[in-house]
Amino acid sequence: MSIWRTAATPAELNERGSRTLPGYLGIRVTEIGPDFLRATMPVNERTHQPYGVLHGGASVALAETAGSLAAMLCIDPDHVALGQDINANHLRSISSGLVTATARPFHLGRSSHVWHIEIRDEQERLVCVSRLTMAVVERRPRT
Repeated sequence: MSIWRTAATPAELNERGSRTLPGYLGIRVTEIGPDFLRATMPVNERTHQPYGVLHGGASVALAETAGSLAAMLCIDPDHVALGQDINANHLRSISSGLVTATARPFHLGRSSHVWHIEIRDEQERLVCVSRLTMAVVERRPRT
């Protein structure tokens, strides 16, 4: 059974973020399954820290992007999901290639979501684990 309330394709989500942080970091949604959203990010000079390995902040940006997009697809259009808290444990360094984040819900409540995001390298080794809490609130008109 699918958890999604809003239908979207990876291409639509990628276009939406093309001129924001996910687009600049090369984050791409690649798959939307019945209970998960998957996104990739290249590990290169844009996502490195000064020592030439994946920057922890880039991993967190990937995790929050995947979890936030997934949360958005699980709520009614008259609501918005806003990041409230994120943590990450960086488990393995990587200097090149592609990392893949998979976001799955721990909890989908009326006013909050908690998402589990795993980031893996191309050999399926765990690079980072993250937990993201999202507040679900009524959408306010823009002023």
